[in-house]
Order: sequence, then C-alpha cells, then structure tokens
Amino acid sequence: MPRMLITGGCGFIGSNFVRHLLKADQQTHLVNLDKLTYAGNLSNLADLTQHPRYEFVQGDVADRDCVRRILRQGIDGIIHFAAESHVDRSIHDASPFIQTNIVGTQVLLDAAREFGAGRYLQVSTDEVYGSLGADGYFVEETPLAPRSPYAASKASADLLVASYVHTHGFPGIITRCSNNYGPYQFPEKLIPLFITNLMSDQAVPVYGDGQQVRDWIHVHDHCAAIQAVWQRGQIGEVYNIGGLCERTNLDITHLLLNLLGKPRTLIRYVKDRPGHDRRYAMGCDKITRELGWRPMIDLDEGLRQTVQWYQDNDAWVQSVRSGEYRRYVEKQYGRLAA
Repeated sequence: MPRMLITGGCGFIGSNFVRHLLKADQQTHLVNLDKLTYAGNLSNLADLTQHPRYEFVQGDVADRDCVRRILRQGIDGIIHFAAESHVDRSIHDASPFIQTNIVGTQVLLDAAREFGAGRYLQVSTDEVYGSLGADGYFVEETPLAPRSPYAASKASADLLVASYVHTHGFPGIITRCSNNYGPYQFPEKLIPLFITNLMSDQAVPVYGDGQQVRDWIHVHDHCAAIQAVWQRGQIGEVYNIGGLCERTNLDITHLLLNLLGKPRTLIRYVKDRPGHDRRYAMGCDKITRELGWRPMIDLDEGLRQTVQWYQDNDAWVQSVRSGEYRRYVEKQYGRLAA
C-alpha cells in the first residue's frame, strides 16, 4: 500500500485534506507529521485515531532526525502543508516563520531526495505575489513580490522547491491558493473569528475601511484541487487555485452578520495592519484547462455551511478559546511550542 506523508495535518487545511483523501483514495496510507503548535489541534482528527490507513507522528518538520526517521520507513509521496501562516504574528515576530516555512521546507526537500520519497507538492499562498490594483489577476508567471514576513517566508520556500527541481531534477510541484474558509479553521482568521465572536454577541474588528479585496475558496474545493494536482499535475509546474469569488472584507462581514442575525452595530473599525495588501485575485485558467478542476461551492452556501458547522461544534470552539485543547495535547506529549 502506498504511503503518503502529510505535514501539518492537524491544522485547518491539512486536517480537511486528510479527511478528504481517506475518503477519495481507498488505497493510500497517510502519515501525518505535525508539531502541534497553537494552530495544530489533535481534536480536528480525533475520530480517525483508530483508522487503519491513518498514522499520526508528533514532530517538527524542521527536525532533520525526525523527518529522516519517517522517510526511512518508506514514503511514496509528500504533501507539505505545515507552515506558520498568520500575517499579524509574522509582523510581531518573524523567527518562527523563517524556521518552519523555510528551514522546514529545506529539511523536507533534502530528506525526500535522500530517501527517494517520490512526488512532492508544496502548498503555498497567493500572498507570495504581493498586492494587485483594481484590475487583473495573479497568474502563475506573475513575479513574486511578498509584502509581509509571512509571505516572504512562503515565497522563499517556493523558490527552494523550484531550485531543487531545476538543480536536482526533483519531482516537485507548487500550488498557490487564495483565502480558505470552512470547518476546523482556527478562530484567529477573519471568517471563524467573526463567526465565533458573533455567536456570543461580541464585536468584530474590521481593519481600516474594510475595502481590502480577497478571493475566497471553500477548503473542500481546495482539497479537491490539491488532489487533482497531486495525481495529474506536471512536475516543475505551479498551479494557482482560487474560488473566483472576490469580496471586500466588509462584504464578508455583512454576509456573516446577516447569516447570524446580528446588527451592524457589532462592527468595530480598528487601525489598519502595517503593509496590508489591498487586493488579491487568482487566475485559475491553467488548472481548469490542464486538470479540469474548478471551484464548486458557492460563497453564500459555503458560508452558510461554515456558520452551521461552528454553531454545531460549539464545544470545539470553546475548547480552542479557553486553551483546553492545548492542555489535552500537553497531557499526551508534554509542553509543546506556543
């Protein structure tokens, strides 16, 4: 049975992908390597602990001995989700982003080469392209122009992958996706933060004038795109993934207020984030043309489903907000990274 390594599989997108692939591919055994930092939540996959094709390893992707130990046992492919990903945190302290996103990628690439781990997919972000004006879209040939420490660390990792493809003939592929939303997203990002705040009648903080534009994609559509690229994408290529759904942050805020039946008086405008990019928009013609993928989940329906998930899983929300989920992890593995 083929064995695939998923890094960061206890995070938001990683845990959704683990669930997706276990259903979509009945022939593959998944090994999930996760450091369990604050955004890695064991309860995201708690119901899979006894699954015959799922295995969890607590460890750091930047720990060379740990990564080599896993790959030495035989791995037939790698999908690399593990990353520090919160822009505000990167502005406060870039060090963890350099260590995980750049050093971790380099460690993984070297071990993959050493043990012949097969196809490697680097999951990246539209933020590596920088900011757009009012018109146009990011395409795969758009020059990289990251504008936050987080984006710079992801761009650096992408360039490492591309260099290994060119220099070593490494079987690497890169995907770059727009803003995700959906179940299990840590409530520091806009949509889950606003949903969980509004569920308890707390105010929602809108940066600046709220007119920053983002392209939104449901995480389930992203997972289907990753599977398509993994199975049929061309080595050495970059594939943009987007929801074809541009909305301002204020538009998203109003949609969530309406879905939850809350008044606009709960909006609190706050000082804008330093270096806040004004607009992202992804051109996805390449992945549609070559692989036949396109987003299927409409934003209105996707947001409705997401709100319902958080309402149905209030215990998960409260565990995260109270820090109880961390205490459970520490009982299992000792005190871990913040």
